[in-house]
Amino acid sequence: MIWKSKIDLEELNRSYKNTMVGHLSILLTEVGDDFLRGTMPVVDFTKQPYGIMHGGASASLAESVGSIAANYTVDREKKFAVGLDLNTSHLKMARDGLVTATAKPLHLGGTVQVWQIQIHNEQDELVSFSRLTMAVLDRR
Repeated sequence: MIWKSKIDLEELNRSYKNTMVGHLSILLTEVGDDFLRGTMPVVDFTKQPYGIMHGGASASLAESVGSIAANYTVDREKKFAVGLDLNTSHLKMARDGLVTATAKPLHLGGTVQVWQIQIHNEQDELVSFSRLTMAVLDRR
């Protein structure tokens, strides 16, 4: 297991209510030994004018789930992780329903982490793929 502290999904979802995560209706749904999963609806406020999921919404979902995950792999009393770089490839359009992001680490270093985040639609088709690089910083 990669987690340094317990992840309480109910508490996390409550704590993100008034943040971008909450405004996009992102909901953290599952924790595994080496992954964190969350969902986001494809509705008017996550779509672009052509009626498909906005690339920025899928990038926000990927960075949100990956960033939250990264912060639970460090000693949170001494360290925190922030996004350094995000690369997202949009592979398939999503027009409605729920998309699910799964964040898994590729590298968990002391100062840099790299995460892969795959977003699937309800038919389990890959909609987008992201690589998120996180900087691990000391708390002051």
